[in-house]
Amino acid sequence: MKIKKILIITGIVFCQGIFAQNTPIQRNFEKFSPLLELDNLRTPFRTQAGEPAENYWQNRADYKISATLDINNHTIKGQVSITYTNNSPDKLGYVWLQLDQNKFNLNSRGAAILGAVGGRFTGDLEGGFQIASVKVNGADTKFIITDTRMQIRLNNSVEASGGKLNIVINYDFKIPEYGADRMGRQKQSQGWVYEIAQWYPRMAVYDDVKGWNNEPYLGSGEFYLEYGDIDYFITVPFDQIVVGSGALVNIDEVFPKKIATRYRQAQNSDKTVMIINPDEVGNTKITRPTQSGNLTWHFKINQTRDAAWAASKAFILDGAKMNLPNGKTAMALSAYTKESANDNAWNHSTEYVKQSIEHNSNMWFAYTYPVATNVAGIVGGMEYPGIVFCGWKAKNGSLWGVTDHEFGHNWFPMVVGSNERLHPWMDEGFNTFINHYSSLAYGKYPSRLNNVKGFINNLTDNERELINTPPDILQTDNLGFEAYRKPALGLFMLRESILGPERFDFAFKNYIAKWAFKHPRPIDFFNAMENASGEDLDWLWKAWFYGTGNIDQAVNDVSYFNNDVKQGALISLENKGEVVMPINLSLTDEQGNVTTIQIPVEFWMRGNNANYKTNTTAKIVKVNLDPNNLYPDIDESNNVWESKK
Repeated sequence: MKIKKILIITGIVFCQGIFAQNTPIQRNFEKFSPLLELDNLRTPFRTQAGEPAENYWQNRADYKISATLDINNHTIKGQVSITYTNNSPDKLGYVWLQLDQNKFNLNSRGAAILGAVGGRFTGDLEGGFQIASVKVNGADTKFIITDTRMQIRLNNSVEASGGKLNIVINYDFKIPEYGADRMGRQKQSQGWVYEIAQWYPRMAVYDDVKGWNNEPYLGSGEFYLEYGDIDYFITVPFDQIVVGSGALVNIDEVFPKKIATRYRQAQNSDKTVMIINPDEVGNTKITRPTQSGNLTWHFKINQTRDAAWAASKAFILDGAKMNLPNGKTAMALSAYTKESANDNAWNHSTEYVKQSIEHNSNMWFAYTYPVATNVAGIVGGMEYPGIVFCGWKAKNGSLWGVTDHEFGHNWFPMVVGSNERLHPWMDEGFNTFINHYSSLAYGKYPSRLNNVKGFINNLTDNERELINTPPDILQTDNLGFEAYRKPALGLFMLRESILGPERFDFAFKNYIAKWAFKHPRPIDFFNAMENASGEDLDWLWKAWFYGTGNIDQAVNDVSYFNNDVKQGALISLENKGEVVMPINLSLTDEQGNVTTIQIPVEFWMRGNNANYKTNTTAKIVKVNLDPNNLYPDIDESNNVWESKK
């Protein structure tokens, strides 16, 4: 257990202090000492093996929502009824909710810190929630709104270990045209496209680590949410088509028979089926069951942390069946407008959705929702359970990449519910990592993750920061590398070199399965990977995830044991960088034979210079470090040694 290891090492340090005059200093002790991080809190609810313990608890939030879209004023008016279950051992006298739309208020904290910076995570400052009423268990209750948070001060505390309360909130807000690349609306030639998210007050997470997680929504940080079931009703003008998270419950009420038949055909077809084709858009006599008034669309999604939806009278729809493990199926669905309906663009969206989700389901964990919907609109790329928003201009490889990435989020953080507000690398980085393998499997568009040398400029940038920096603290230009690519590269090296695919995949899939629909911390992931793989990896977590150092291995010389070629070569190796790694070597002898060797990372335990003895019996003429280019070694000039002729 890690706690024992920490105590033992501490004892060794003490002894070294007493006998310093007789005990040589181990120069790489710090690299190989245990990881001590603030998140490694003792708790009876999480095991030291990185798994939920028998007494692990998690609160629950179930929602029933009714909302109406006003297309003339671009507003949403709604009522949310929340059944909140307090499974914690603590009696709660108040609860916190997230009001993320308040970021789009002129006086929001997000506006204050990003107003001059601009960029992707700014937004139109014309909205914010207007709260009409709040009732708890049927009674008016005092509430306080602070920026993007609401505190409800309960008249009667909610009891521990299963106590429940019902919260009903009536609200409205104006839909921003650009909502920080999370949601918004866009005018297309045949009508507005609405992509609606953060559209109802949501419960903040109360957990065993820090109690209430009520960090404000500032823009860069994403979300941390409780799980539950969401049953929601969207009322729109009759000509609007709505797609949303989860299953469409009332297909026959919102589609005429012809379109409903096509919808069901798509659910059962391995090939893409047109549900509403481009020529039918705007012809409501074909696509709509009524020619006036409003229609209410009913969706349900279970065991989820959120829900989102989109609406437009300009939508083209197509779909297909996705084949999942154990004979299960789900539906891939795409909603886009004629501006995106090209053979090099959104005409292939459903194909991309199907390919991405089927691959990840078979490699890691089965997809958990009945539908996977891809929507083309103003949002360049954003994920929600069962639905994603991707840029309407995306084409070819860029459309594959954003579709694959956003749907990869259905594993991280939709299934494995990490705290994105504090640890973006646990969803963006993990997702970027699995995107590499789904792209390899698809084969049409290359992944860049295995081009490790392409990351050296970022790794050596003087402005680089730690992976585990919260997203709203990271410099804007660093977010893409520190939250996405560097953690993904760390996992790539862990799988392809340090552990190998068999051990890595077992440990990683075990982590996903054990934390499905739960809330892991960074230390839970670290402990889970170490315990399931059988490797102490603290040297990697510290250097790569909690440091800014780099890899620079060097081969200096070759000599022979006792000056006899037949007794084996001595390869003089040096670790010149701050990050230690196992050593991958290829040796070429004078007969042209090539031998590959992996030297374990413990080779560096006693220092940064050491000789490795081989079992070769012929003269070595060439030594190549990292022949398969698995490491972003920042100085390749010292990676090859060749004998002088």
